[in-house]
Amino acid sequence: MAVHEPCPRPRRTALTAAVLAAAVLLTGCSTGGSADTGAHFVTEKGTSIGRAGAAERRGAPDVSGRTLGESPAKLSDYRGKVVVLNIWGSWCGPCRTEAGSLERLWQKYQGQDVQFLGINTRDQDIVNAQQFEQERGVTFPSIFDPAGTQLLKFPPGTLDAQFLPTTLVVDRQGRLAARAFGGQSYDALESMLQPVLAEP
Repeated sequence: MAVHEPCPRPRRTALTAAVLAAAVLLTGCSTGGSADTGAHFVTEKGTSIGRAGAAERRGAPDVSGRTLGESPAKLSDYRGKVVVLNIWGSWCGPCRTEAGSLERLWQKYQGQDVQFLGINTRDQDIVNAQQFEQERGVTFPSIFDPAGTQLLKFPPGTLDAQFLPTTLVVDRQGRLAARAFGGQSYDALESMLQPVLAEP
């Protein structure tokens, strides 16, 4: 069963407050004639899964950074593959519940032009995030983003940092194709991935 409640927010630090303030400014201003409202996701009835038709998709930002394994990673490295992008925190209960399903899917699909990539956010101590992965057997990489700076790169309306975990599916052209808020079951996550993977 999917868990759709947002995780409780950890205690704000001055840095986190500054990042959130910057997010408000970024989403409230536009340099063009009209604001980019992000990917146009249509939410399926009775679920928290939204999909964007090919003509409605927006480019995913090129999130990047050091992984929890201390290696460099960026989304554009995987262009040409379908990417499952999961935003999580070790302090988040639904993230802990969902981790096993994500790892099972990663093991099933990693040889099929699919890449899984996490963004660990609001964990001020990298050790907590590393322990989370070790305890749950997570083997796909995650970018360590304690201040949420990579999340600010997403187009307005794409995600809500209050809802963790959030899972996005990025198509082979680097566009945002599907999104789910809250912890998802194995079947729900696979239902997000399969249609995008079937596209030419």
